[in-house]
Amino acid sequence: MTDQQWNELLAAIAGKTQAKPPVGFIIDSPWLPNWYGVDIQDYLTSDALWFDANLKAIETFPEVIFLPGFWSEFGMCTEPSAFGAKCIFPRNEFPFADKIISDVAQIGDLSEPNPATDGLLPFMLNRLKGARARLEDIGHKIRFSVSRGPLNIATFLMGTTEFLMALKTDPGPAHKLLRTITQFLKKWHALQRATFPSIDGIFLLDDIVGFIGEDDFKEFARPCFAELYAGDEAVKFFHNDAACAKSIAYYADLGINLYNPGIFNTLAELRQLSGHRLTILGNIPPRDVLARGTPAEVQAAVQRLRAETPDLSRLILSCAGGMPPGASTENLKAFIAAARG
Repeated sequence: MTDQQWNELLAAIAGKTQAKPPVGFIIDSPWLPNWYGVDIQDYLTSDALWFDANLKAIETFPEVIFLPGFWSEFGMCTEPSAFGAKCIFPRNEFPFADKIISDVAQIGDLSEPNPATDGLLPFMLNRLKGARARLEDIGHKIRFSVSRGPLNIATFLMGTTEFLMALKTDPGPAHKLLRTITQFLKKWHALQRATFPSIDGIFLLDDIVGFIGEDDFKEFARPCFAELYAGDEAVKFFHNDAACAKSIAYYADLGINLYNPGIFNTLAELRQLSGHRLTILGNIPPRDVLARGTPAEVQAAVQRLRAETPDLSRLILSCAGGMPPGASTENLKAFIAAARG
């Protein structure tokens, strides 16, 4: 992300109305490799292909703020790998981490990983270290520390159904699991920030927040996120594209100031539920419009959102969730034209 884009992002978070509403997208391995023309496995394992794919994206769409920008990642395997999860990397499908907890009694035996040495995390950092000079030569900087959130990681370690059941049947062990993961994440984000002093943003992704009710959010999720967002970063970014109506009212009080939602609520509803205290990155349907629609349909959707939103403050035009697989260059250009028109 360039200095100009960072300043546009800060202005949007501050609630300043800009001459043209900014456009931003989360891009990572579900979209970028195939859009660039390579298999997902090659993208994740080749520093050169990873860099060139990200470079092509910023050169093809210079008007767009890509978040977090040159994301060094191994899909959903990234953080579970540090706990010892078996990581499966199909040729051209999304990576997957096998669960390592088959009984809640095993939670007590789980040790906190060292983010400097364990799993795939050192490779993530080394990829960014190797790319930093080239990034800076083209005017970009590493702006965010990134991870999946504690509930998301817990479901990979334990299984989604099993973890959600444990919240009700075994709350003590569930709290212990989340405590171990949260402490690990605090150290992981601190290491990223210490490695790259240009980082002044934190980005957490946790869709599992949308699978629980308000009481469970307050008991199990809110304490974890309060700790993780307790730093002094200028941008505190959260992605949950599952349901958010039961939890969004708490986000700003946790420190979150930038939120990427799903399609379950309109922009007007999101603003009402959050007290208009969050900058929203959204909210065009990703699959049915941005990926499967025609350029004319994409353009119409963006124009309709703009027409329904007289107050463009605290808004970065995007899709709900991350960039969907299959979104074409033509559709993205139609989105940008409608957003900036």
